[in-house]
Amino acid sequence: MHINWKKYITIGLDVLLAAYIIAAFTSFNRPDVTMKVCTKANIEIQDETANGFINAKEIKARLEKSHLYPLGVPMQAVNARKIEETLKQSPFVKTAECYKTQDGQVCISLTQRMPTVRIKSINGDDYYLDDNNSIMPNSHYTSDLIIATGFISKWYARKYVAFLARALMADDLWKNQIEQINVTHESGIELVPRVGNHIVYLGSLPEGRNDRERKQKIDEFVNKKMTRLVKFYKYGLSHAGWNKYSNINLEFDNQIICKKRNTN
Repeated sequence: MHINWKKYITIGLDVLLAAYIIAAFTSFNRPDVTMKVCTKANIEIQDETANGFINAKEIKARLEKSHLYPLGVPMQAVNARKIEETLKQSPFVKTAECYKTQDGQVCISLTQRMPTVRIKSINGDDYYLDDNNSIMPNSHYTSDLIIATGFISKWYARKYVAFLARALMADDLWKNQIEQINVTHESGIELVPRVGNHIVYLGSLPEGRNDRERKQKIDEFVNKKMTRLVKFYKYGLSHAGWNKYSNINLEFDNQIICKKRNTN
């Protein structure tokens, strides 16, 4: 059997030539990525206008400090993964995503951990709890959150105070009216309102075996106590005056015990 090697060589050369032409045409029409630089850095932070602790200006400063801010940098030198890893090191960042576009833009998208209550314990601890009941470090930012003070261990803060604060913040009335939670040495709960020069005592929080049970019991506890308080505000203090009592005790279900303010 005679093999026509000349025929196969010709076909092979034709294939190589066609591949070269296609590669050359594609290279000619494709921008040189090694020459292109980043013309715009887009930083998007979810819930930036809410109670979060980070903003685009701070993210830019963090990247500049780490020599990772992409604006003006050749696109080939922009390390998207390194940017993500650096931003995730912030205790206030939940997720970070970075990607490059063909038109020379670098897009950075962040979600942040959202604080729900600030803890200032009598033992000197000062930190925040986020929406997952995890501890966040103190920050120089101010946020309109309830402050919890008194005898609060980190365990009690995560397992009880967090659910109490979230139950109060979920109601627009109490979100605006209650500015402080105080835990007594006997684990009693005191509330300090913005309007009215008095302390509201609720008693001890109900216990639960797990987070789900604790949350349910504390939600019911808050709803029951605060429903009684709003009725007392409406039918009691509205007539007696907001500054008549120094203490309003809601610990017992069948009565409200009030201590008159000493006017001497």
